Amino acid sequence: MSFNFEPWTPPSITIRNSVVRFPLRRIYTIGRNYADHAAETGLGHKGRSVPGVSLKPPDSLIGNGDTLIYPPATQQLDPEVELVIAIGKKGVNIERKTALKHIFGYAVGFDMIRRDIMRDCIANEHSWDLCKSFAGASPVGEISPAADIGHPKDGEISLKVNGEIRQSGDISALIWDPAEIVSRLSNYSELKPGDIIFTGTPKGPGPVEKGDLLEGSISGIGSLRIDIG
Repeated sequence: MSFNFEPWTPPSITIRNSVVRFPLRRIYTIGRNYADHAAETGLGHKGRSVPGVSLKPPDSLIGNGDTLIYPPATQQLDPEVELVIAIGKKGVNIERKTALKHIFGYAVGFDMIRRDIMRDCIANEHSWDLCKSFAGASPVGEISPAADIGHPKDGEISLKVNGEIRQSGDISALIWDPAEIVSRLSNYSELKPGDIIFTGTPKGPGPVEKGDLLEGSISGIGSLRIDIG
């Protein structure tokens, strides 16, 4: 088979203590999954029956140590530190009691938001795609396999900007835990190996500027560090 230009190569994520990498297929994000952040947005989480789910393009991925070029057409760029789930086994209509078997591992991620564009999208009842879909919008650190670390139920999650704490919480405060997220998402679309899921952020996200250093961590899972260029 021939093409009229070089075909796109899917991006991939480092796996801890491995020479092989995790090929990325699809990026899901879950919104308003910590009550404190849902409250500070003024939107609330509006119960547990309807997920706030968005999709981001795979080519928005960058890795640990990379530089995120400040995106065009925005005046407010906000990082949201999040636990990221990496799917390793396909499934549809997955039961909650078996959902963890579909998780390959976990990582630290930043869901980067063009907040001013998000406000415009909300005000004009438009899709949120533009506020979340741009080059560098999905930084993810190395994946820690569940075979090595298990399925953590708690652990401090934090974001530092230029060495100062911006966000701090605990993944035990997730409204939907990883098993429930995997189960519910699989009712809408078949999950497959290579999918990752950003699971929501605790309170406190705010704008960053060119030249800022972002450092995220989750106890027992890993860390992530990027620059804003």
